Amino acid sequence: MQHQHNPERFKQAEFAAWVGIVGNIVLAIIKIVVGLVGNSRALVADAVHSASDVVGSLAVLIGLRAAKLPPDEDHPYGHGKAESIAAIIVAVILFMVGVQIGYASFQAMFEPVVTPSVIAIYVALFSIITKEIMFQYKYRLGKKLKSDALIINAWEHRSDVYSSIAAVVGIGGAVLGGYIGIPWMVYLDPFAGFVVSIMVVRMAWKLGQESIHNTLDHVLHEEDAQELRETAGSVEGVIQIDELHAREHGHYVIVDIKIAVHPYLTVEEGHRIGKQVKEKLIQKHDHVHNVLIHINPYDEGKNGGDEKEIK
Repeated sequence: MQHQHNPERFKQAEFAAWVGIVGNIVLAIIKIVVGLVGNSRALVADAVHSASDVVGSLAVLIGLRAAKLPPDEDHPYGHGKAESIAAIIVAVILFMVGVQIGYASFQAMFEPVVTPSVIAIYVALFSIITKEIMFQYKYRLGKKLKSDALIINAWEHRSDVYSSIAAVVGIGGAVLGGYIGIPWMVYLDPFAGFVVSIMVVRMAWKLGQESIHNTLDHVLHEEDAQELRETAGSVEGVIQIDELHAREHGHYVIVDIKIAVHPYLTVEEGHRIGKQVKEKLIQKHDHVHNVLIHINPYDEGKNGGDEKEIK
Protein backbone atom coordinates (compact mmCIF):
# COMPACT_ATOMS: atom_id res chain seq x y z
CA MET A 1 0.00 0.00 0.00
CA GLN A 2 1.54 3.27 -1.09
CA HIS A 3 0.35 6.66 0.09
CA GLN A 4 -1.71 8.41 -2.57
CA HIS A 5 -0.78 11.98 -3.44
CA ASN A 6 -3.19 14.50 -2.04
CA PRO A 7 -4.87 16.09 -5.11
CA GLU A 8 -6.07 19.03 -2.98
CA ARG A 9 -2.42 19.86 -2.10
CA PHE A 10 -1.49 20.19 -5.78
CA LYS A 11 -4.62 22.15 -6.62
CA GLN A 12 -3.77 24.74 -3.95
CA ALA A 13 -0.06 24.84 -4.84
CA GLU A 14 -0.75 25.19 -8.57
CA PHE A 15 -3.27 27.97 -7.95
CA ALA A 16 -0.62 29.80 -5.87
CA ALA A 17 1.92 29.40 -8.69
CA TRP A 18 -0.58 30.87 -11.19
CA VAL A 19 -1.30 33.81 -8.85
CA GLY A 20 2.46 34.48 -8.88
CA ILE A 21 2.73 34.22 -12.67
CA VAL A 22 -0.20 36.53 -13.48
CA GLY A 23 0.58 39.00 -10.66
CA ASN A 24 4.25 39.32 -11.64
CA ILE A 25 3.54 39.72 -15.37
CA VAL A 26 1.14 42.61 -14.60
CA LEU A 27 3.59 44.24 -12.15
CA ALA A 28 6.60 43.80 -14.46
CA ILE A 29 4.76 45.41 -17.41
CA ILE A 30 3.57 48.40 -15.30
CA LYS A 31 7.05 48.91 -13.78
CA ILE A 32 9.00 48.60 -17.03
CA VAL A 33 6.68 51.04 -18.89
CA VAL A 34 6.67 53.62 -16.07
CA GLY A 35 10.41 53.07 -15.45
CA LEU A 36 11.33 53.73 -19.09
CA VAL A 37 8.89 56.63 -19.60
CA GLY A 38 9.69 58.13 -16.19
CA ASN A 39 13.51 57.71 -16.50
CA SER A 40 13.93 55.51 -13.43
CA ARG A 41 16.81 52.98 -13.39
CA ALA A 42 15.67 51.69 -10.00
CA LEU A 43 12.14 50.95 -11.27
CA VAL A 44 13.48 49.22 -14.41
CA ALA A 45 15.71 47.07 -12.14
CA ASP A 46 12.67 46.34 -10.00
CA ALA A 47 10.69 45.38 -13.12
CA VAL A 48 13.40 42.89 -14.13
CA HIS A 49 13.18 41.44 -10.63
CA SER A 50 9.42 40.96 -11.03
CA ALA A 51 9.96 39.39 -14.46
CA SER A 52 12.43 36.91 -12.95
CA ASP A 53 9.73 36.01 -10.43
CA VAL A 54 7.54 34.97 -13.39
CA VAL A 55 10.23 32.47 -14.42
CA GLY A 56 10.39 31.39 -10.76
CA SER A 57 6.66 30.74 -10.55
CA LEU A 58 6.75 28.86 -13.88
CA ALA A 59 9.59 26.65 -12.63
CA VAL A 60 7.56 25.98 -9.46
CA LEU A 61 4.53 25.03 -11.58
CA ILE A 62 6.62 22.61 -13.70
CA GLY A 63 8.19 21.17 -10.53
CA LEU A 64 4.81 20.67 -8.86
CA ARG A 65 3.40 18.92 -11.94
CA ALA A 66 6.42 16.61 -12.14
CA ALA A 67 6.27 15.88 -8.39
CA LYS A 68 2.62 14.90 -8.83
CA LEU A 69 3.50 12.08 -11.25
CA PRO A 70 3.10 8.61 -9.72
CA PRO A 71 6.17 6.37 -9.14
CA ASP A 72 7.33 4.48 -12.24
CA GLU A 73 10.01 1.93 -13.18
CA ASP A 74 12.78 4.54 -13.41
CA HIS A 75 11.55 6.53 -10.38
CA PRO A 76 10.24 3.96 -7.84
CA TYR A 77 10.37 6.58 -5.07
CA GLY A 78 8.20 9.04 -6.97
CA HIS A 79 9.12 12.46 -8.39
CA GLY A 80 9.06 14.55 -5.19
CA LYS A 81 12.55 15.95 -5.76
CA ALA A 82 11.34 17.73 -8.91
CA GLU A 83 10.18 20.57 -6.60
CA SER A 84 13.68 21.02 -5.15
CA ILE A 85 15.25 20.89 -8.63
CA ALA A 86 12.77 23.56 -9.81
CA ALA A 87 13.82 25.65 -6.80
CA ILE A 88 17.53 25.34 -7.80
CA ILE A 89 16.71 26.51 -11.36
CA VAL A 90 14.86 29.52 -9.91
CA ALA A 91 17.85 30.37 -7.70
CA VAL A 92 20.30 30.21 -10.65
CA ILE A 93 18.06 32.46 -12.81
CA LEU A 94 17.66 34.91 -9.92
CA PHE A 95 21.46 35.04 -9.41
CA MET A 96 22.12 35.81 -13.09
CA VAL A 97 19.42 38.49 -13.20
CA GLY A 98 20.86 40.11 -10.06
CA VAL A 99 24.35 40.31 -11.57
CA GLN A 100 22.95 41.84 -14.79
CA ILE A 101 20.95 44.52 -12.89
CA GLY A 102 24.00 45.37 -10.76
CA TYR A 103 26.22 45.81 -13.82
CA ALA A 104 23.70 48.05 -15.64
CA SER A 105 23.04 50.22 -12.56
CA PHE A 106 26.76 50.58 -11.75
CA GLN A 107 27.46 51.77 -15.30
CA ALA A 108 24.58 54.30 -15.08
CA MET A 109 26.27 56.00 -12.09
CA PHE A 110 28.98 57.27 -14.44
CA GLU A 111 26.64 58.62 -17.11
CA PRO A 112 24.38 61.70 -17.20
CA VAL A 113 21.12 60.85 -15.41
CA VAL A 114 17.68 62.47 -15.86
CA THR A 115 15.48 63.09 -12.78
CA PRO A 116 12.82 60.34 -12.58
CA SER A 117 9.13 61.33 -12.51
CA VAL A 118 6.99 61.14 -9.34
CA ILE A 119 4.66 58.45 -10.76
CA ALA A 120 7.57 55.99 -10.47
CA ILE A 121 7.34 56.33 -6.65
CA TYR A 122 3.61 55.48 -6.65
CA VAL A 123 4.19 52.41 -8.83
CA ALA A 124 6.98 51.20 -6.53
CA LEU A 125 4.70 51.69 -3.48
CA PHE A 126 1.90 49.75 -5.20
CA SER A 127 4.42 46.97 -5.90
CA ILE A 128 5.47 46.81 -2.21
CA ILE A 129 1.87 46.27 -1.04
CA THR A 130 1.02 43.72 -3.78
CA LYS A 131 4.19 41.66 -3.30
CA GLU A 132 3.89 41.57 0.50
CA ILE A 133 0.34 40.16 0.14
CA MET A 134 1.67 37.54 -2.32
CA PHE A 135 4.53 36.66 0.05
CA GLN A 136 2.23 36.13 3.04
CA TYR A 137 -0.16 33.99 0.98
CA LYS A 138 2.50 31.75 -0.59
CA TYR A 139 4.70 31.42 2.50
CA ARG A 140 1.80 30.26 4.71
CA LEU A 141 0.56 27.87 2.02
CA GLY A 142 4.10 26.52 1.42
CA LYS A 143 4.53 25.81 5.16
CA LYS A 144 1.09 24.16 5.31
CA LEU A 145 1.77 21.96 2.25
CA LYS A 146 5.46 21.34 3.13
CA SER A 147 6.48 22.59 -0.34
CA ASP A 148 10.10 23.79 -0.72
CA ALA A 149 9.41 25.29 -4.11
CA LEU A 150 6.43 27.35 -2.88
CA ILE A 151 8.34 28.66 0.16
CA ILE A 152 11.29 29.68 -2.05
CA ASN A 153 8.90 31.33 -4.49
CA ALA A 154 7.36 33.22 -1.55
CA TRP A 155 10.80 34.51 -0.52
CA GLU A 156 11.26 35.75 -4.09
CA HIS A 157 8.16 37.90 -3.56
CA ARG A 158 9.62 39.18 -0.27
CA SER A 159 12.92 40.03 -1.98
CA ASP A 160 10.86 42.00 -4.52
CA VAL A 161 9.32 43.91 -1.58
CA TYR A 162 12.82 44.88 -0.39
CA SER A 163 13.91 45.84 -3.88
CA SER A 164 10.79 48.02 -4.29
CA ILE A 165 11.56 49.71 -0.94
CA ALA A 166 15.11 50.44 -2.18
CA ALA A 167 13.58 51.74 -5.42
CA VAL A 168 11.20 54.05 -3.49
CA VAL A 169 14.13 55.49 -1.51
CA GLY A 170 16.28 55.92 -4.64
CA ILE A 171 13.53 57.42 -6.81
CA GLY A 172 12.33 59.62 -3.92
CA GLY A 173 15.85 60.93 -3.31
CA ALA A 174 16.42 61.58 -7.02
CA VAL A 175 13.07 63.42 -7.39
CA LEU A 176 13.77 65.48 -4.25
CA GLY A 177 17.24 66.33 -5.58
CA GLY A 178 15.64 67.57 -8.81
CA TYR A 179 13.19 69.78 -6.89
CA ILE A 180 15.66 71.34 -4.47
CA GLY A 181 18.43 71.64 -7.05
CA ILE A 182 21.03 69.17 -5.69
CA PRO A 183 22.30 67.48 -8.89
CA TRP A 184 24.19 64.56 -7.24
CA MET A 185 20.97 63.30 -5.60
CA VAL A 186 19.76 62.25 -9.06
CA TYR A 187 22.32 59.41 -8.85
CA LEU A 188 20.42 57.93 -5.88
CA ASP A 189 18.16 56.26 -8.48
CA PRO A 190 20.83 54.12 -10.22
CA PHE A 191 22.48 53.59 -6.81
CA ALA A 192 19.18 52.10 -5.58
CA GLY A 193 19.16 49.87 -8.65
CA PHE A 194 22.62 48.63 -7.65
CA VAL A 195 21.49 47.97 -4.04
CA VAL A 196 18.50 46.01 -5.39
CA SER A 197 20.86 43.83 -7.45
CA ILE A 198 22.98 42.97 -4.36
CA MET A 199 19.78 41.92 -2.54
CA VAL A 200 18.75 39.73 -5.47
CA VAL A 201 22.16 38.00 -5.69
CA ARG A 202 22.28 37.39 -1.93
CA MET A 203 18.77 35.92 -1.87
CA ALA A 204 19.55 33.68 -4.86
CA TRP A 205 22.73 32.34 -3.22
CA LYS A 206 20.93 31.51 0.03
CA LEU A 207 17.98 29.83 -1.66
CA GLY A 208 20.24 27.85 -3.99
CA GLN A 209 22.22 26.43 -1.04
CA GLU A 210 19.02 25.33 0.73
CA SER A 211 17.60 23.68 -2.39
CA ILE A 212 20.81 21.76 -3.12
CA HIS A 213 20.83 20.51 0.48
CA ASN A 214 17.23 19.29 0.06
CA THR A 215 17.95 17.61 -3.29
CA LEU A 216 20.79 15.52 -1.87
CA ASP A 217 19.60 12.32 -0.19
CA HIS A 218 19.38 13.46 3.42
CA VAL A 219 17.33 11.86 6.16
CA LEU A 220 15.15 13.30 8.93
CA HIS A 221 17.08 14.09 12.12
CA GLU A 222 16.75 11.75 15.11
CA GLU A 223 14.21 13.94 16.93
CA ASP A 224 12.02 14.29 13.80
CA ALA A 225 12.07 10.53 13.20
CA GLN A 226 11.26 9.68 16.84
CA GLU A 227 7.47 9.76 16.23
CA LEU A 228 7.91 7.27 13.38
CA ARG A 229 9.94 4.98 15.66
CA GLU A 230 7.22 5.10 18.31
CA THR A 231 4.49 4.29 15.78
CA ALA A 232 6.41 1.31 14.38
CA GLY A 233 7.32 0.08 17.88
CA SER A 234 3.67 0.13 18.98
CA VAL A 235 2.72 -2.65 16.52
CA GLU A 236 2.19 -5.98 18.26
CA GLY A 237 4.98 -8.46 17.50
CA VAL A 238 7.68 -5.79 17.01
CA ILE A 239 10.26 -6.41 19.74
CA GLN A 240 12.56 -3.54 18.77
CA ILE A 241 13.47 -1.13 15.97
CA ASP A 242 16.98 -2.00 14.81
CA GLU A 243 17.25 0.88 12.34
CA LEU A 244 15.05 3.64 10.89
CA HIS A 245 15.92 6.15 8.16
CA ALA A 246 13.31 8.54 6.75
CA ARG A 247 14.62 9.89 3.43
CA GLU A 248 13.21 13.21 2.29
CA HIS A 249 11.83 13.45 -1.26
CA GLY A 250 10.45 16.98 -1.57
CA HIS A 251 7.26 17.19 0.51
CA TYR A 252 7.17 13.51 1.52
CA VAL A 253 9.48 10.89 3.09
CA ILE A 254 10.31 7.27 2.26
CA VAL A 255 10.98 5.20 5.38
CA ASP A 256 13.67 2.47 5.45
CA ILE A 257 13.15 0.40 8.59
CA LYS A 258 14.61 -2.78 10.14
CA ILE A 259 12.46 -4.40 12.81
CA ALA A 260 13.29 -7.33 15.12
CA VAL A 261 10.62 -10.01 15.66
CA HIS A 262 10.53 -13.34 17.52
CA PRO A 263 13.07 -15.64 15.79
CA TYR A 264 10.72 -18.63 15.66
CA LEU A 265 7.80 -16.98 13.85
CA THR A 266 6.87 -18.34 10.43
CA VAL A 267 7.80 -16.27 7.36
CA GLU A 268 4.10 -15.51 6.91
CA GLU A 269 3.72 -14.23 10.51
CA GLY A 270 6.80 -12.05 10.16
CA HIS A 271 5.46 -10.68 6.86
CA ARG A 272 2.09 -9.90 8.49
CA ILE A 273 3.80 -7.87 11.27
CA GLY A 274 5.85 -6.00 8.65
CA LYS A 275 2.70 -5.21 6.67
CA GLN A 276 1.00 -3.85 9.81
CA VAL A 277 4.02 -1.60 10.53
CA LYS A 278 3.90 -0.21 6.98
CA GLU A 279 0.14 0.40 7.06
CA LYS A 280 0.27 2.07 10.47
CA LEU A 281 3.13 4.40 9.48
CA ILE A 282 1.35 5.47 6.27
CA GLN A 283 -2.06 5.92 7.92
CA LYS A 284 -0.80 7.83 10.97
CA HIS A 285 1.75 10.09 9.26
CA ASP A 286 0.59 12.11 6.22
CA HIS A 287 4.13 12.82 5.00
CA VAL A 288 5.07 9.10 4.81
CA HIS A 289 4.74 8.11 1.15
CA ASN A 290 6.17 4.58 1.22
CA VAL A 291 7.84 2.18 3.71
CA LEU A 292 10.57 -0.37 2.93
CA ILE A 293 10.80 -3.01 5.70
CA HIS A 294 13.48 -5.54 6.56
CA ILE A 295 12.58 -8.20 9.18
CA ASN A 296 15.35 -9.37 11.54
CA PRO A 297 15.15 -12.28 14.02
CA TYR A 298 15.46 -10.88 17.56
CA ASP A 299 18.66 -12.07 19.25
CA GLU A 300 18.22 -11.86 23.01
CA GLY A 301 21.90 -12.47 23.79
CA LYS A 302 23.09 -9.83 21.29
CA ASN A 303 20.50 -7.26 22.39
CA GLY A 304 20.92 -7.79 26.14
CA GLY A 305 17.35 -9.02 26.62
CA ASP A 306 16.22 -5.67 28.00
CA GLU A 307 13.75 -4.94 25.22
CA LYS A 308 10.10 -5.98 25.16
CA GLU A 309 9.45 -9.41 26.60
CA ILE A 310 9.30 -12.05 23.85
CA LYS A 311 5.86 -13.55 23.69
